[in-house]
Amino acid sequence: MANPEVFDESSTANIIAEQLAISVRQVEATIRLLNDGNTIPFIARYRKEATGELDEKQLRAIEDAMNKARELFDRRKAILKSIQEQGLLTDALRQQIMACVDRHTLESIYLPFKPKRKTRGSVAREKGLQPLADVLLQQKPLRESADQLLQKFVSAEKGVADKDEALAGACDIVAETWAEDAELRQWVYERAQRGQIKSVVKRGKKADGERFESYFDHNERVDRIPSHRFLAMKRGEAEGILRVEIDPDEDYVLPRLEQRLINNQQFEFAAQLKDTTVDCYKRLLRPAAESTLMQQLKATADTEAIAVFASNLRELLLAAPAGPQVTIGIDPGFRTGCKVAVVDETGKFLENTTIYPTPPRSDTAAASAALLKLIKRHNATMIAIGNGTASRETDAFVGQMFKDHDLQLTKVMVSESGASIYSASELASEEFPDLDLTVRGAISIAHRLQDPLAELVKIDPQSIGVGQYQHDVNQAQLKKALEREVESCVNSVGVDVNMASAPLLAHVAGIGPGLAKNIVAYRDETGAFTNRKQLLKVPKLGPKAFEQAAGFLRIRSGAEPLDNSGVHPESYSVVSQMASRLGVKTHELIGQQSLVNKLSAADFVGKKAGALTVRDILAELMSPGRDPRSEFKVVSFAENVQSMSDLQIGMKLDGVVTNVTNFGAFVDIGVHQDGLIHISQLADHFVKDPAQEVRVGDIVKVTVMEVDEQRKRISLSRKSEHAG
Repeated sequence: MANPEVFDESSTANIIAEQLAISVRQVEATIRLLNDGNTIPFIARYRKEATGELDEKQLRAIEDAMNKARELFDRRKAILKSIQEQGLLTDALRQQIMACVDRHTLESIYLPFKPKRKTRGSVAREKGLQPLADVLLQQKPLRESADQLLQKFVSAEKGVADKDEALAGACDIVAETWAEDAELRQWVYERAQRGQIKSVVKRGKKADGERFESYFDHNERVDRIPSHRFLAMKRGEAEGILRVEIDPDEDYVLPRLEQRLINNQQFEFAAQLKDTTVDCYKRLLRPAAESTLMQQLKATADTEAIAVFASNLRELLLAAPAGPQVTIGIDPGFRTGCKVAVVDETGKFLENTTIYPTPPRSDTAAASAALLKLIKRHNATMIAIGNGTASRETDAFVGQMFKDHDLQLTKVMVSESGASIYSASELASEEFPDLDLTVRGAISIAHRLQDPLAELVKIDPQSIGVGQYQHDVNQAQLKKALEREVESCVNSVGVDVNMASAPLLAHVAGIGPGLAKNIVAYRDETGAFTNRKQLLKVPKLGPKAFEQAAGFLRIRSGAEPLDNSGVHPESYSVVSQMASRLGVKTHELIGQQSLVNKLSAADFVGKKAGALTVRDILAELMSPGRDPRSEFKVVSFAENVQSMSDLQIGMKLDGVVTNVTNFGAFVDIGVHQDGLIHISQLADHFVKDPAQEVRVGDIVKVTVMEVDEQRKRISLSRKSEHAG
């Protein structure tokens, strides 16, 4: 039997391998690498031979499964200790606990031994009624009359006033004893799983809860409810609008509970035991099953919602960058005007002003003159306009100005989500200490167009607004999942160590916030890095951090050409061998496909690089530092559509996908209110998962199906039958 004091990593690896359908060797190798302090991005990119080319998703799954197994082990250990201290631990019970592979079963076994708060049963025990409860539980024929038996337990000293009170107290003990039976709890729980989840509107709450109208009288099978509907119902409950419960089908459950619990219908107290069965079910078993099931439904819904959020965030972070161009950012407004900021090709702030082209001033002449002056002075080639208040009016003004002056600049509407939070943050005040937060917002809008990833990492991912019920899910899990996604995106793109901000560097494998600040401070003090090895001179950046980070950091125009590629410094000697084989210098090999094609991967496989590493090196030499993000494209909103009142049924429009959920996709069509393409309207064929059809940032053509200005709802379709 396994030693309960020692975590069995080997057996756990076998279980994980079976769960994930991969080899035990792959799991064991991953665990060793993680235990040695390696990061997931580093393992996925530079240790493919060891893991058998597992990707980040698989590596994360191994990491999570191992952590979950350790948590279960720690809980088992604590439970064994608790029961042993009570002097109640038997060999059979120990084996039963050690065999548990899920938390629900483990806690059910522990329940009878768990220290309890005062209950009706515990009060009855204190009154000396346990022996009477034992008689009721055994249900054997009595050797004396029922009255004689009950009279024995009447005691003014112990607080039992009469025979009825004695019987009631004993029944309370019986109810709790039944309710603590793991097998019985499991049976009721399984019935609840096949039951109905119901929601009804609370009395007097109809007017306040209009947005939950669909759930005012709703029920469906527990095992079929989609995560988004469950979360919507729970939000309605949290806001005091709905009452939500699970019905395991009482008419089915109660008769069968009686059959299981009352085995002697001739027993003198059979009638009282029937009443106790009902009490046990309604007061203890059903609430316990409902609570457990609600927790599990919530956990499942959280997992799905977090996955949707993470997927949307990834698409947003990996949105195509417009690139290093002088850009003007405009944060639109009405009464306070539009804040305008200019940044150069590297994102450095140059100048700002405020213009008033929108109502109430509508001073388009002065606004146009000011904007033209900035464009000419700085040779700006792009204008980024925030998509918040007054965005369409500002966009129309800029578009007209382009026509009036025959300007060929690129004009793009940019999402403002989270920009105001960043503008008021400590980080923004550190970056631009002398600027008003509204100007910082305009700068952020310009940066988002130049490089979405570099700018969005400065904002708490939960504030970016691409999630589904993000405020209702487990916040710790959400934060962890989103941080992982940011880390993955940053490392997949790579980071220019001489231009990156500390927040961006902090997400590079092996770096973190502290080292990121040290890198920036060292760069500010000594000047730009000229090679990757220089990073080892940064305070507190040791060999391990360098190993993890180096391959993801780029140095452009440095002394070592490979420093601007995804080739890890540990493999530079392999590239030197390749160059020598062709009789050229290393830098002559980089980016030269005709030369690289002459190389045979098999010739360079050895101790320093396995076959997978050599393959990756050759691919990197073909396209060094290739940006995995897509090509930059611009969506043009219809000029005659600026608000919901401009929309007409059947209208065909271009839009940008802003959010993908389990029930459809939200699309910005330029009217300050996103429209919804319901999952049933996403394609001509059946769609199971909207994420397989569209992604955040996609430019789509849609047809307006319905407009409800009062409830601010727009229904859209992508079906071909509406596209004619």
